[in-house]
Amino acid sequence: MEKDKKLYMIGNAHIDVVWLWRWQEGLQEVKATFKSVLDRMKEYDDFIFTGSSAAYYEWVEENDPAMFEEICMRVKEGRWVIVGGWWTEPDCNAPCGESFVRQGLYGQRYFEEKFGVKSVCGYNVDSFGHNGNLPQILKKCGMDSYVFMRPGRHEKGIAGETFVWKSADGSSVHAFRLPFEYCTWPDQIEEHVRRCAGEIKNSGGGIMCFYGVGNHGGGPTKRNIDSIHQMDARPDMPELKLSSPNEYFEDVKKSGRDLPVVCGGLFHHSSGCYSAESRVKALNREAEMRLLMAERVSVMAGLLAGGKYPAEEYRKAWKSVLFNQFHDILAGTSLRESYEDAAEDYGYALHIAGRGLNSAVQSLSWQINIPMEEGMKPLVVVNPNAFEAKAEVQAESWTFQEGTVLLDEKGNQIPYQLVQSGASLQGRCRICFVADLPSLGWRTYRFAVREKAETFPEVTVSECSAENKWFKLTLDPETGYITSLLKKSDSTEYFSGPAAVPVVIRDESDTWSHAVRIFDDEIGRFKAVSVRLIESGPVKCVFRVTSVYGDSRMIQDFSVFQDLDYITVKTTVDWHEKLAMLKLQFPMNMNYLRTSWEIPYGVEQREPDGEEYPMQMWMDLEGTNPGMETSMNGLSILNDGKFAGSVAGKTAALTVLRSPVYTHHEPYQLQENLEYVYVDQGTQTFTYGLYPHDGSWENAATVRRAKMLNCRPAVLFETYHEGSLEQSGSLLEVNQKNIIVEVLKKAEDGSGDLILRAYETAGRAVKAEIIIGVLGQTIEADFQPFEIKTLRLPGQKDGEAVWTNMLEE
Repeated sequence: MEKDKKLYMIGNAHIDVVWLWRWQEGLQEVKATFKSVLDRMKEYDDFIFTGSSAAYYEWVEENDPAMFEEICMRVKEGRWVIVGGWWTEPDCNAPCGESFVRQGLYGQRYFEEKFGVKSVCGYNVDSFGHNGNLPQILKKCGMDSYVFMRPGRHEKGIAGETFVWKSADGSSVHAFRLPFEYCTWPDQIEEHVRRCAGEIKNSGGGIMCFYGVGNHGGGPTKRNIDSIHQMDARPDMPELKLSSPNEYFEDVKKSGRDLPVVCGGLFHHSSGCYSAESRVKALNREAEMRLLMAERVSVMAGLLAGGKYPAEEYRKAWKSVLFNQFHDILAGTSLRESYEDAAEDYGYALHIAGRGLNSAVQSLSWQINIPMEEGMKPLVVVNPNAFEAKAEVQAESWTFQEGTVLLDEKGNQIPYQLVQSGASLQGRCRICFVADLPSLGWRTYRFAVREKAETFPEVTVSECSAENKWFKLTLDPETGYITSLLKKSDSTEYFSGPAAVPVVIRDESDTWSHAVRIFDDEIGRFKAVSVRLIESGPVKCVFRVTSVYGDSRMIQDFSVFQDLDYITVKTTVDWHEKLAMLKLQFPMNMNYLRTSWEIPYGVEQREPDGEEYPMQMWMDLEGTNPGMETSMNGLSILNDGKFAGSVAGKTAALTVLRSPVYTHHEPYQLQENLEYVYVDQGTQTFTYGLYPHDGSWENAATVRRAKMLNCRPAVLFETYHEGSLEQSGSLLEVNQKNIIVEVLKKAEDGSGDLILRAYETAGRAVKAEIIIGVLGQTIEADFQPFEIKTLRLPGQKDGEAVWTNMLEE
């Protein structure tokens, strides 16, 4: 081999902080690895180490301050190279968009504070696929390059190992896919070097070659480094340079090479990870959403009612969430015991967010002016979303006296309905109504006795059908499946056959589903044992479908509302099947079908090829009505805690769960004489939604409907008192429906400034106004398609607002 070819030898130690072991062992592994790396640096003056994950360094700082100081010295020296810039190396599909921003925000701030450096290279060598919006997030967190390994060359064809990776907004980073492995054993390094050298196609070229013992840590060994020195001296080897990803990407940019451009997500590796371990995925979604709600409402309460903003508590809660987004935890590929640890951590985050949200709602509601009225019971409803919304509200109460009506702040009577209480005793009731709520604001309703109670029309129900002004839903009384979803405005029938069908798929793949992209080996379907109407009134009707398959049971509560244009289906699954997958199937009655999937802070169009894909809160099916080719219609399938689906031809499916054996990795064969623990056994509850809409999702309210399903109103019974606030009000408004303000929080630097983050949701450039009246701010902003923008606002009135990056600089 010629010396005009170069291998950039990247000394690293891939550390799975949780995988076949729990985090306690992972902490020890981090310390042992870092100690080994520091020893190698004393022995070899030219040795360079590449390391990621701020969480690891914080651990070492707390556990071994002397070691931490030594690392600081090596970072300053330039021999310990910080990459990644994130709190950990997470799953890169399931977290929401803001979680990736917080990975960068907390990771980069930590590295800068402790080491005086920020990472310029993103680094997720073991994550199981990478969502298509990462280039934009990486760039706005200060990184312009990215290193990954999966999907491998056998899973996704790319025109070169080094390429430009681009997001839909136009942001791009230089990316490098490891051609083989990120780790080596001491006696494998020459073979590994020869493989990597064979990937250098042109004279004068070079690529990165990663070495060092990994997974359970370890790092480069003396034998590794000695072997590299010996091979570098041989004429049959390329130049072997101990280096870092930073140096490699700098040389690539200087070379001026024309690089291929890759747009969108990087799939498919380990498709089963999109749905394995439902509990940890649902906890992650719930914690993310509750923290975002708590932050927004805490800012609102602070500005309008003097409420406190628990910045340090929210920061700790976020770090707990970010740590458990580690790729082997959130992907569902770790030991069963590690999920008890993760549940504790998510519980901590949920507790912090719940207390913060409640405190903010209480502070706000206590300042609302509510005049006294004998027997009146006020109910404050807070919308944590930064857009106007109609939403179902439920609240438990003592039983109302006869003649009680529900009034809005203007005295208008509002329809409400009594539904089954959570308490099985006399004297308690549960009320349900649809609230029309202002953007990131509140509204005060009152239960009071009136001589004349208005009557409101009930949801139209006949046998197993229910309808409102938008659509008619019909269920089959024998199977429990949907037989018809009819849009009344143009007679569009959405389904070509039975829909919302719980289909059981044979799935004998390992926990990761290595080499499996399509799950379609149907072995059975849940069948109804009862279909009955359990709620009916002026607000909604609910059909309960109870179904069984094998040893498993499913309850689906289909709710059709008088004043909501979508259906919600609260679902409880008691699952006891093994080596199987559960999907809800929807055969679409559409031509020219287009499938759209929400990704973190964005959307991707994908072919209806039957392959399993990751998703966030929704997927959308849009096409023309057969026989009415000019009529465009769509159906958005919403969810509050599921992360995968597929579309094969015209049949869409929401993946509910998988039940492989925990941490089963091919080629290991399961033994008949052994007992194993299977994933997703037992009971779980989630809600999905069906939102039929005119035209495309871009012109409908799909994103907002999905947000409302995941960020529901906060409800608080109050009492009468004087206050400075009106009974209804809003903190923030946006004049364009395709702009969502996702984040409103205090700045991390303690300055008292506010951080607002908004993004464009429909792939349309637009000029928007964001209005925050209490601060005297009207901010004009030009958004490019799918662009994420971050604004730094003064914490008091009439200061200057400035655009900033995701690091709040």
